[in-house]
Amino acid sequence: MNPAVHDERHFLSGDTVRDVVIGLSDGLTVPFALAAGLSGAVSNTHIVVLAGLAEIAAGSLAMGLGGYLAARGDAEHYTSELKREQSEIVTHTRDEEDEIYEIFQQYGVTRQESEPVLLALKRNPEAWVDFMMRFELGLDKPDPRRAVFSAATIAFSYVAGGLVPLMPYIVLSQATKALQLSVVITLLALAVFGAVKGRLLGTPWLRSAAQTALVGGLAAAAAYGLAKLFSTV
Repeated sequence: MNPAVHDERHFLSGDTVRDVVIGLSDGLTVPFALAAGLSGAVSNTHIVVLAGLAEIAAGSLAMGLGGYLAARGDAEHYTSELKREQSEIVTHTRDEEDEIYEIFQQYGVTRQESEPVLLALKRNPEAWVDFMMRFELGLDKPDPRRAVFSAATIAFSYVAGGLVPLMPYIVLSQATKALQLSVVITLLALAVFGAVKGRLLGTPWLRSAAQTALVGGLAAAAAYGLAKLFSTV
């Protein structure tokens, strides 16, 4: 009898999913709220479409730039800490050795048991530095293409999400009817997006779908109510 094969499935694209989540969630919510708010003040869908497209363009650029700067900041932080660790294993060797013992003690490994590992790491300074970066500082080496890829992923996700609530305003000429259709398709899109996000991240998909749709719906309702209030003043 063949032994059962242990198939471990771990989700390894957390950064990409995070970028898609950031872009899509804001893309679905912000233009949705903007369109709903304008619908409470104007009846011309042409104005809503122009304002929505302008917001999508500006929002995608701003969100993409934010993602780029965040990823660059992570890379610069990693480089700075890497240089510090490379220096410390030379200038503060004893302190770094003690830190290795402390790291292993957190996992129940005694000082005596961890000595062979320390000796092996000292023979390979590059591996020693990498070990300290991972287990002392919790830092993994970033992908050099991460910043550009993050910016593009967030920006395109924002555009894709933002076009969903605007589609009824592009097709229909009456803002009230367009708003009603926009509410239906956007809340549905938010629910589907939330469910998929929940499945990917290992959280209850139904709860994730409800939370995502609720946040988007509240934002749109608040924008529409404020626009109605101020347009009648």
